Amino acid sequence: MHAQHAAPKGNGGKTFLIAFAGALVACVLAFGVWGIVGAMIPDGSNSGASTVVTDPSTGETTVIAPSEDPTLAEAVSAKCLPSVAAITVYAEASQNDAMSQYFGYQYGGQGDGSGDLVAYSQGSGVVLTEDGYIITNNHVVEGGSAYEVMVAGETYEADLVGTDPSSDVAVLKAKDASGLTVMELGDSDNLTIGEWVMTLGSPFGLEQSVATGIVSATSRSQIMDAQESMQSGGTGEITIYPNMIQTDAAINPGNSGGALVDDEGKLIGINTLITSYSGNYSGVGFAIPVNYAINLAQQIIAGETPTHAQLGVSLSTVSAATASRYGLPVDTGAYVAAVTPDSGAAAAGIVPGDIVTAFDGQAVESASDLMLDVRTKNPGDTVTLTVNSGGQEKEVQVTLGDDSASQKAKQEQQSQEQSMNGYSLEDLFGGRQR
Repeated sequence: MHAQHAAPKGNGGKTFLIAFAGALVACVLAFGVWGIVGAMIPDGSNSGASTVVTDPSTGETTVIAPSEDPTLAEAVSAKCLPSVAAITVYAEASQNDAMSQYFGYQYGGQGDGSGDLVAYSQGSGVVLTEDGYIITNNHVVEGGSAYEVMVAGETYEADLVGTDPSSDVAVLKAKDASGLTVMELGDSDNLTIGEWVMTLGSPFGLEQSVATGIVSATSRSQIMDAQESMQSGGTGEITIYPNMIQTDAAINPGNSGGALVDDEGKLIGINTLITSYSGNYSGVGFAIPVNYAINLAQQIIAGETPTHAQLGVSLSTVSAATASRYGLPVDTGAYVAAVTPDSGAAAAGIVPGDIVTAFDGQAVESASDLMLDVRTKNPGDTVTLTVNSGGQEKEVQVTLGDDSASQKAKQEQQSQEQSMNGYSLEDLFGGRQR
C-alpha cells in the first residue's frame, strides 16, 4: 500500500497489513521465540534497550519498551494488560491450499486434506465486556475456522461473532468467559499531536508486550484496494481506513487488533497498519480511532450488519489525461458514473456526468478522496458538495444515507461465492456504492 491519503503524495513508502503470517511465522519458528526475547534483553551497554520481565510461576514474559517516564508506563501497563487478548487463529489443512500446507508442516504435520486444524496466524484483541466480547481486526481472523484467545493468563475457545471487512473490524466472543477486565474507553475525537501513547499486544507472538511513543498525527486516511488486499493475504475486499491515528509507538506483526491507549490507560485506537520498506516496525504505525471502531463493534455484537454513510453514487477518478480525452471541464475530482435511485445524491439533484470537486469545503481530487470523506460521516449527516455540472459550478446539500442494503447483498453474495470455493475481486470503482 502506498502512503496514506492525508500524507504528501509520492513518498514511495510501502504499507503492509500484518496478521503474523507467512515468512514472519517461519522466522519466529526458525530462530525460536526465546531467541527473539534474548535479543531484546539489555546487556548494560544500552540503557534505552527494551526489558523483559518473566513471571517465575508461569513463565509468562512481558516486554517493556524504553520510556522516558517508566512510572507512567508501569502504571498504564498494569491497568491495561489484563484487558488485552492474544489471539490464535486455526485453519483447515488442505492439499489444495498452499498456505495451509505450509502452516500444517510448520506446526506439526503436513496438511493432507483430512480437515485437521492447524495454527494459521496470530494477532491481538481488546476486551469490551466482562463476558468475553473482544474487538480485533478483520485481517487477523480472516480465513480462520477456529479461534483461541488468551486473556490475563487464561485461555478460552472463541467464536467469531461477526466482521466488517470494509472497515477491517471484527468481534470474537470468548466462550464461558466471565469477570474479564474491560478496557476503559477514551475519546479519539479529542487527541493532541505529541501526546503520550502506548501500544499493547502480541508482536511476533510475544503476549503482553507494550511499547510507548506519541501521537504523530491524526486524520490519516487511505483505501486498500482489491489487489493490495490480496497481496496482504486478504480475499480482495476493498478496505477503507478513515481518520486513522498515526503513532511512533512500536507496531509489529502480531500487534494487529491490539490496543493504543493514552496516558490515562484509556483505549483510543485499534492498532492496524504500518508503513515500512521491510514489513516490520519503522516508526510509522496507524490505529483505527476507537470512536469509529467501537460503533461498528457494537453493531456486530447486537447482531446487526455494520452500516456506513453512503452518498449513493458510482465513481471514477478525473485526471488531466481523462479530462483531455473526454473534454471534461476540470482535470481533478470524482466523476459520477451513476446515481442510485432514492439515494441522498439523487434527492440533491446530482446526475451522471457531474464531477464532485469539494466536500465540506475540502478539495476532492479523486474518487478515493470522496469515498474516504463520506466514510468519515454518519448516516443522516448533511454535507455540502461542490459539483461541476456541465461546466457550471454549484454547491448542493446532501443528506447521506446508509449502505445497509448493499452490505447485506454483498454478504449474501460472498456467502454464495465461498460455498462454491471462490471469491470475487471487485474493481475499485466498478459500481461500488458510496
